[in-house]
Amino acid sequence: MIGSRPAQAFLAASLACATPARAGDDAFEGMAGPYGERLRYDEKGLTLTFPDPEVTLNIGGRLHLDAGTAGFSRPGLPEAFPDKVAVRRAWIEPTLTIGKDWVIAFQYDFSDPQLPINDAFVAWKGLPDTILTLGNMKVPFSLEWLQSNNDTLFTERSLANAFVPDRRFGFAVGHHGQTWTAVAGVFGNAASNGIGGDGVAAAGRATVAPILTDDETLHFGLAGIYRRRSRSDGDFSFSTQAEASLFARPFANTGDLPDVARVSRLGAEFAYRNGPFLVQAEYIRAEIERFAGPGGSPPARAFQGGYIEAALVLNGEGRRYALTPNGGTTYATFKGVAVPEGQRVSRGGIGVFEVAARFSAIDLDDRGLRGGLERHVTLGLSWYPEPNLRLIANYIHGRVRPGAAQADTLGTAPFSVDTVIGRLQIYW
Repeated sequence: MIGSRPAQAFLAASLACATPARAGDDAFEGMAGPYGERLRYDEKGLTLTFPDPEVTLNIGGRLHLDAGTAGFSRPGLPEAFPDKVAVRRAWIEPTLTIGKDWVIAFQYDFSDPQLPINDAFVAWKGLPDTILTLGNMKVPFSLEWLQSNNDTLFTERSLANAFVPDRRFGFAVGHHGQTWTAVAGVFGNAASNGIGGDGVAAAGRATVAPILTDDETLHFGLAGIYRRRSRSDGDFSFSTQAEASLFARPFANTGDLPDVARVSRLGAEFAYRNGPFLVQAEYIRAEIERFAGPGGSPPARAFQGGYIEAALVLNGEGRRYALTPNGGTTYATFKGVAVPEGQRVSRGGIGVFEVAARFSAIDLDDRGLRGGLERHVTLGLSWYPEPNLRLIANYIHGRVRPGAAQADTLGTAPFSVDTVIGRLQIYW
């Protein structure tokens, strides 16, 4: 939380890094060193470049600071937010690029004691239109998940993101053409969890953009994950984040499910962008199979969720479509909102404004298991005063029927929840 020493130190460093861009200072580039190396400081962070051999070290980072309040329609429920203000993310992100073929990326989150390691991979791009990646990375599944959390339309991803695994350690191969991408890989557990302990998964995602110009993009995608687990891998569960990180607990939650042998997920994606307008939607279905007992194999359980969202940049260009990443599995995603030089507040402008709306839903009930139902409508406003600064305000109206695992604290009767949350977002 914001009171921790690492978070306080990172907050001070983040504000210091953001100061030149916010104050309107020009980028700083030092004189060449004895080996021709140069140090540059701009909105992308610190970049150290060596000419021979061609090596570039960029040190970036991000700080997401959230504040909000929430209220329930039914009295007697526990307090929604244990902390009204919290550090959502405090990342340091060094990236080493060696020549044209090698990329080494690392991300560490000082605010997350459980999963502090995010990206931690080595990527090789020596084959035409191909990237091979080894390490901790995003599993290639879900357009919304693969978009950077700097660039998502709202403070949090949709309810359907409950079906998407966190970053995992594995090996992935990605290939692309002029309008299509395909990536597949094999993954274990997260690096912060010791790689093992959650079975082995095969995952793949394919996308195509039949319309792909500077001003217009039509995107379709299909992805799947199949994970096999052993009896020693422990319990398994799905739960929502309620689209606001400040909530003390999830509302829809399957609870711990024992003897889960196989977990499969299938996701379908759609997106269309025309100038400053973007609409995006996904549907995800997840299925759980348990180990066979003395009476045979228990019936599989299936859950589902999805969202549809739209955004409009009021006084700027639309979000750019990025077909290929620098490394890893984040193919075919939409990037953030650009702030032209003349619209920067530090240059006398008013910044860039974006409005957005989303409907999302998740269903964790199946075959006698009551995990809960949840529906959300979210309205959002983002202001980008500078290229590395964003302020977000979201209003979320949710309708919840709690799961059995939450009955002790939330009861069993449906209720609604109204949430207002804001974020200060610095990234460089």
